[in-house]
Amino acid sequence: MIKKKLFKKNRKEKKNPGKILSKLISVKEKIQKKFREKFPKKKPRFHDANLHEKRYILRLAAMSFLMYLYIETFARATDGIFNGVMMLWKQPVVFLYNWLIIFATLTLTLLFRKRGFVTLLIMIVWGTLGTVNGCILIKRMTPFTLYDLQNLGDGLTLLTTYYSKLQIVLGAAALIIGGAIIVLYYISSYRWDNVNYKRSFAVVLISVAAAMGSTVGLIRLGTLSTFFGNLNYAYTDYGFPYCFINTSINKGISKPADYSKSSIQKILKKTKNGTDTTPTKKETDNTKPNIIVLQMESFAYAQDFHNIKVSNDPTPNFTKLMKDYTSGWFEVPACGAGTANTEFEVLTGISAKFFGPGEYPYKGKLREKTLESMAYVLKNSGYSTYAMHDHRALFYNRNEVYANLGFDSFTSAEYMNNIELTPTGWAQDKTMTGDIMDILTNTKNPSFMHIISVQGHGSYPTEQVFKDPYTTVTADNEETKWKYEYYVNETHQMDTFIGDLLSKIRKSGEPTIVLIYGDHIPALDVKSADYADGNLYQTRYVIWDNIGLSENDRKLYSYQAGAQLLKDAGLSHRGVIFDYQQSNSQKSSSYLSDQKTLAYDMLYGKDYVFGGKNPYKQTKMRMGYKDIEIDKIVKIGDDYYIKGKNFTERSKISMDGETLSTIYLSSTLLGLQEKIDPEDVDKLEVSQTDKKDDTILSTITSQEEL
Repeated sequence: MIKKKLFKKNRKEKKNPGKILSKLISVKEKIQKKFREKFPKKKPRFHDANLHEKRYILRLAAMSFLMYLYIETFARATDGIFNGVMMLWKQPVVFLYNWLIIFATLTLTLLFRKRGFVTLLIMIVWGTLGTVNGCILIKRMTPFTLYDLQNLGDGLTLLTTYYSKLQIVLGAAALIIGGAIIVLYYISSYRWDNVNYKRSFAVVLISVAAAMGSTVGLIRLGTLSTFFGNLNYAYTDYGFPYCFINTSINKGISKPADYSKSSIQKILKKTKNGTDTTPTKKETDNTKPNIIVLQMESFAYAQDFHNIKVSNDPTPNFTKLMKDYTSGWFEVPACGAGTANTEFEVLTGISAKFFGPGEYPYKGKLREKTLESMAYVLKNSGYSTYAMHDHRALFYNRNEVYANLGFDSFTSAEYMNNIELTPTGWAQDKTMTGDIMDILTNTKNPSFMHIISVQGHGSYPTEQVFKDPYTTVTADNEETKWKYEYYVNETHQMDTFIGDLLSKIRKSGEPTIVLIYGDHIPALDVKSADYADGNLYQTRYVIWDNIGLSENDRKLYSYQAGAQLLKDAGLSHRGVIFDYQQSNSQKSSSYLSDQKTLAYDMLYGKDYVFGGKNPYKQTKMRMGYKDIEIDKIVKIGDDYYIKGKNFTERSKISMDGETLSTIYLSSTLLGLQEKIDPEDVDKLEVSQTDKKDDTILSTITSQEEL
């Protein structure tokens, strides 16, 4: 009897979900009925496919045109509100091609009876993408790609980096209201009559085929490109729809048609080491020179610009270096922006052109996988490896990526003191001189140092900034004059930093090789006719040394720089890519395709290069080369202070992973500016934080040092 009752009870419980569902349906029907009473469904003007199909397709064409005009107008708003219209006049083929892409997506509505609702959804997608891109371009120089939203965390960081909390809340409210409107529109949208799905599918097929065929044809004609050396320029030249789709779909290195274990071994046999690629640690040789890679932000030789004249040489140190040491043109994969791809090539020997258009390996694969690099090769040769950048550690994910490239430490701006800023807010490069020399003269092993400058970064003011400049600029118009005058006077300060650093290295007696180059030309909207021989993807380089290297001027590709430095240091044929470049002529027909195959294998393939297993382990990279220490926590009155060593302006007192209100008093003293429970004093820590959003980069407790 008891079992029967229990069985009936359980059976009733199982019915409950059905009752809940039926109640929800009933509520939905009541809401829909009341909505219909107040807003009766009206038959739209176009509703019958037999009568209105052609006119509806014309409407889709007009909507596509207006949507694309909005997207480009917003994207170019910082340069002028009529620039979207001007694109139609100046770039009619590109404009109509991108219109065709949007139109092709809108023709998908022909496959649905609720065409109005589907049209709304597709228009919302394009409108949202265009709006996000426009908002981002107001705040930064790089346009919107899917990499900005690689995961939820990155998306939230993007929002908090560029917008206030109030703006984010208002945006969220707008999304909620928009969602409600979409639901109501779905309820009220009319179903089309007499839909001929075969005819509709044919229209979709023809429009998609036209868009795809136009893509192939325009690429062959050179109107479009599959390589984006500068994302901002590419989006401007080729249009948002094409660039956004291209950067979203074409990612990574494509798999070579003949990729196999045997094809890899065939390539390896062209190198000196052959298939013996297992990296081995060698005894430290203290006679080997230090190697410094000095990547100068937007550093170009002023005399290479044909559209300006300077009263004085802004870079006298660099000019003399070019005369006295190995120098020449430095071919880079970037133009006006794209710093990370130039340094990627220098460090790994792999061309950024192997990847998708506008792709940054630092934002993708290198966040999850280690890769053979100069740092790993030199670590195995007894070197200590350091990276340094006078800007944010989070920029291009360097705080994550450098550990996958073999660096022992990374010192970013958050670990530096006494940073002087330029008028536009970038750190002056002279900030790093003392730290570079400190590492160089106090490291027992030879040092490999990768130094990334930031001082020359854009944008450049269009009005006068320097009242008494080192050099003045003559140009055709005021805007060009002031932008270039600001830029060349910043490069003068960067040149002074270079001269001062080399002077100190020379006096130290440390045997050293220094590669100095510009990562790309500045973002000054330079035209081919206004620069050097017309190639905008080149800067100048110098290889300075105090070990007696012979001068050998020549053009150098950035992906060949690592192999050249290793050879100059007497460390030839170490590392697979570097060995290949040193063993083969770049005139060989398979020179680049072989390297692309090796790169694919190491990053996306099966590691046949190393016998099937990647030998490089992520380093336990420390942030900052100095030990940050907590000596003691003291109480003065009602306030707590932490005494220690090597604190910086980005040092924050923290507890349980949360930063607390802190005042930086000196490199040895921090003050807590909020009340805490006396029992929690022992939990106080010191964290180094990002300057934009207080992201914690590293933390120490009173029992440890960083």
